[in-house]
Amino acid sequence: MPNLESCFTLFSQPVVHISLPEKFTFPFYYQPQALAVAAAEQLQQALEKQTDIIGSESDSGKMLGVLVVKNAQQQLGYLSAFSGQLEYNHTAINFVPPVSDMQLQDDTFLAENRIINNINAEIEQLECGEPLTTATNALNEATNRYQQALSVQQRLIVANRQERKKQRDEAVEQLTVDGFEQLKLVLAGQSIYEKKQLQALKQHGQSKLALLQQALDTITSKIAKLKKQRKARSKNLQKKLFSQYQFLNADGATKDLNAIFAELPEHIPPAGAGDCAAPKLLQYAYLHNLAPVTMAEFWWGAAPKSAIRQHKNYYPSCYSKCQPILGHMLQGLDVDDNPLLINPAHGKDLAIVYQDDDLLVVNKPAEFLSVPGKTIADSVYMRIKNQFPQASGPLIVHRLDMSTSGLLIIALNKRAHKALQKQFIERTIEKRYVALVSGNVVADSGTIELPLRLDFDDKPRQMVCYQHGKPALTTWRVLERKNNTTRLHLFPKTGRTHQLRVHCAHQDGLNMPIVGDDHYGLKAQRLHLHAEYLSLQHPINHQALVFEVAADF
Repeated sequence: MPNLESCFTLFSQPVVHISLPEKFTFPFYYQPQALAVAAAEQLQQALEKQTDIIGSESDSGKMLGVLVVKNAQQQLGYLSAFSGQLEYNHTAINFVPPVSDMQLQDDTFLAENRIINNINAEIEQLECGEPLTTATNALNEATNRYQQALSVQQRLIVANRQERKKQRDEAVEQLTVDGFEQLKLVLAGQSIYEKKQLQALKQHGQSKLALLQQALDTITSKIAKLKKQRKARSKNLQKKLFSQYQFLNADGATKDLNAIFAELPEHIPPAGAGDCAAPKLLQYAYLHNLAPVTMAEFWWGAAPKSAIRQHKNYYPSCYSKCQPILGHMLQGLDVDDNPLLINPAHGKDLAIVYQDDDLLVVNKPAEFLSVPGKTIADSVYMRIKNQFPQASGPLIVHRLDMSTSGLLIIALNKRAHKALQKQFIERTIEKRYVALVSGNVVADSGTIELPLRLDFDDKPRQMVCYQHGKPALTTWRVLERKNNTTRLHLFPKTGRTHQLRVHCAHQDGLNMPIVGDDHYGLKAQRLHLHAEYLSLQHPINHQALVFEVAADF
């Protein structure tokens, strides 16, 4: 493990003019404090001299973090860390070490890992080998031949049955009673013979298929047995590995990953838990009696293909891996309040643009929930429910992001709700947004089609995913270019969460985040996105309705 001197870095420029924060950073929603910015910029200067640390421009970048600390001599300095692993173990930058290096140095772990890798190789050899292919093909071909032969025989039986019926019908008037009875016996014998033929065909075919299935089962059962062994060994090895990730907090209490995640519904830590920058930084500080002051994490390098990350932008700690760990590690520190628990709608009015007995159209302010959240009830839904107690049904027909302002339709009864919902499903309602994006959009108009899904590691952010994402389509048109920003009209043809924000910010979209987008760009006074136009049919009298409210930016 590196010593204190190798990881504690003094500021290269004086920081005495920067005030110390009163509380430690709330890592899941923050604006970096001036000391953290100074530390990050000093680290970035060092990174620019070591271009081979993160990789080439074609590779995805990496999340890095800085933790400003105070040592025993009351000197201010900072620690640096990266999330995950680096290709280069030795760099001129003194990153703090991983919380556990068991994966790299423990002989027992490495030996067990080799066994698992050998099992993987054996499984792959069996699954891709010729015996499995041959056995599968032989069973499939035999099954097809059997089904075809069975079908031919069954059709023949049906045809012969119809022919025998025809013979009986014709013979009733042509033959004597004894002759007719004799014919019936002959025809019955033919029927019995055909049934025996069918039975023999089934017995022979099923017997042959059973032998082929047995040959296939011999291979697949061996694969299943190996997979069961792998699962058991991996689970035990994983549990042992997780036990090596021991995390301190400011009170001096220690918990490993197993204990931290045991309290959650999923119980098992996700891959990479404990290897993010923030836990590494705090663990090193606690181990070396360094007092945490403030922290920040930023992205360095090329953006990944799916999630939106911009070079040098600051980002919060991830939820799936870091929230449980940091929930333990921050105990004992005086941490900033969670701003997400503060009602953003406090003191804001909800203006009604249109009202009749069946629907409302409101102009929702920015930073105002459409529906109640987990911790905040105040929302468009609650305001309307209180103001119109006679209203029935779900009320909310569609939603706007909390940070997005603009026109929102409310149904005041179930019949109106159903009719309006139908219009949204059939996409007959026209919607237009106005947005201000950072940068000069070159083309005058265009289309963006990027499928979206929730980023489970970084909720509530969305990510582009061609495998599991839902289709999302946006068209756009430039209104004005001014001061390195572009004013746009955006026309969402689908209604995915954060669709317009992601389509603007993603490298395969406009590659220019909306001004004030604290999820996918840089925070400003507000998110410059406004739902300014709606065109729809009245849900009851079918009258055409058009609403337009200009943005206040």
